[in-house]
Amino acid sequence: MGGYVRHELQRCVEDRHRYALLIWWETLDDHTVGFRGSPEYQEWRSLLHHFYDPFPTVEHFVRVAL
Repeated sequence: MGGYVRHELQRCVEDRHRYALLIWWETLDDHTVGFRGSPEYQEWRSLLHHFYDPFPTVEHFVRVAL
């Protein structure tokens, strides 16, 4: 997938039924335009979306230089 860098799944310590899926993309458009407009996203939707209740919040972040 163009622009995909890596992903990481984390489970919440306090509530082991909660997870955070972190996905790194080279650019915001690689995710919002490239992936979301791809056949791979349609496959992702068909395989996973029925597990979401409620549908997860999708937010985009950038690294903060310290």
